[in-house]
Amino acid sequence: MSIKTVAKLAGVSTATVSRYLNSPEQVKEKTRNKVQSAIEETGYAPNALARNFRRGKTSLIVVVLPAIGDPFLDKVMRGIWRVADEQGYSILIRDTQSNSHEFDEYTDLVFSKQADGILLLASISPFKEAAAIRDAERAHPPLVLGLESINADLSHFPSVRVDNIAAAEDGTDYLIQLGHQHIGFITGKRDSLLTKDREKGFRKAMRRAKLPVNAKWIVEGEQTIEGARRAARRLLDLEPRPTAVFCGNDEMALGAMHEIKSMGLKIPQDISVIGFDDIRYAEIADPPLTTIAQPAEEIGERSMRRLCQAIDGSETNSTPEMVPHRLIVRKSTGKAPD
Repeated sequence: MSIKTVAKLAGVSTATVSRYLNSPEQVKEKTRNKVQSAIEETGYAPNALARNFRRGKTSLIVVVLPAIGDPFLDKVMRGIWRVADEQGYSILIRDTQSNSHEFDEYTDLVFSKQADGILLLASISPFKEAAAIRDAERAHPPLVLGLESINADLSHFPSVRVDNIAAAEDGTDYLIQLGHQHIGFITGKRDSLLTKDREKGFRKAMRRAKLPVNAKWIVEGEQTIEGARRAARRLLDLEPRPTAVFCGNDEMALGAMHEIKSMGLKIPQDISVIGFDDIRYAEIADPPLTTIAQPAEEIGERSMRRLCQAIDGSETNSTPEMVPHRLIVRKSTGKAPD
């Protein structure tokens, strides 16, 4: 069936049918009812892709993340999917594997406006050149950061995240309250901003408590289990060694715990461990992991809603939207050993 058939049956022009399909609020109720009845009678199915093209809209959102299967980002994606479904958007996921060389084709996609918007989840910039982000003449779809910026080039875009500095302060303060004075920190990659604010919060709490921050006790864990195992090994080989370790994310905390136990030490009797994120494995770790919880699904929902507002033109504020964090105390932390 064609749009002409619908128009003839409804007794209106093809332009009226088109206007009804694209902007029904601009068509009188009586006419809307006639067109809708004709559509139902003929079984006419408009070409959504063509209609969106005419509207200058694709109803497609690109979500860029560093790795599919990341347990924390999986929870963020649940919130994104929920709002996307509600608002009629499809999602295209781009897994970068933290590899900037994969972005040539992706950059062409976003700058040719084949997507209405971009959600960036703790990933590197989707643009080949940092300057392109700041180039007002090169229009790109609206972009919102779900979570913190991973590099400075993206810091001026709207974001939804926890206050990482305050959250890490709370975790460090808790260790200090348990009597720990010798506290190590396993950070992410040194060239990434991802765990930088968490390290800042750790240092801030230590300074406030007038406790020394031993440079040798701050080691890079690469944001992975294997990287954290190597980092934990370096910490445990030191003399003296820390009595507690704050890890920049839960994945590193799990890796550190595995290595600590493999070296014959007990958690938390010999050394306490705290993580960040509260991924689904934290509660069933051995022992269950004390961590800073982020409301992952809420971050996903709010990020997607904020992107929808940017697409509609109602989002003009680039100020980060902060969501609350929680300290969840489990059995991986205890009083400092005598």
